[in-house]
Amino acid sequence: MNESPDYVDLTHLLDDNVQIYPGDPKYSCCPALTISNDGLNVQTISMGSHTGTHVDAPYHFFEDGIRVDELPISTFVARVLVVDLTSKQAKERISWADLAQVEDEMRRLASTKEGVALLLRTGWSRHWGSPTYFDHPFLERDAAEKIIQAGVRILGVDTLSPDETRTDGSTPDFGVHEIVLGAGAVIAENLNGLEVVCEGEWVVYLVPLKLAGGDGSPVRAFASRVRS
Repeated sequence: MNESPDYVDLTHLLDDNVQIYPGDPKYSCCPALTISNDGLNVQTISMGSHTGTHVDAPYHFFEDGIRVDELPISTFVARVLVVDLTSKQAKERISWADLAQVEDEMRRLASTKEGVALLLRTGWSRHWGSPTYFDHPFLERDAAEKIIQAGVRILGVDTLSPDETRTDGSTPDFGVHEIVLGAGAVIAENLNGLEVVCEGEWVVYLVPLKLAGGDGSPVRAFASRVRS
């Protein structure tokens, strides 16, 4: 069934090829009951809380941080502001200089009823399923601080993480996570299809499962067009 042009799916498919952050639990979805044997289909699903397109709650990095089930639904609904960063190369840093041109718009949308979701479009979602996906551009700590100061309460990326993903065994730097989640904001990772919401006005929906005590949750992320 075709989607309405007023709705855009921003979610990667969950299947056996889903990419996970190094060290996270693997994804599986297996038949538990079948129509042929039991008269109905039921599947057993196993995955980490940060599998596929998902959101991070503050509890992900802070013991006293708010859990995903404690955040109001309104936290995950916001006006979209997309920054085109598709010129960035593998492992290249995203600095505040790359974002400063939309600071006024960040602040304007942050002051509205819906608030703002700043979505960083690197185009890296095209590498989903390949080793290159781990070599995504990443945000600098200073830029994250200024984003929060501008009133952003959702930071979304079309990459595995807003921080650098290190696969060489070196100690990771989660500075962006610490700044954004430490401010009580949320992060959405592994978004897809951001090129569609670059034009026009959109609202994004990133509502998680209501997992008791959860540090994050997979979501079916989508955006709807704002009609005047």
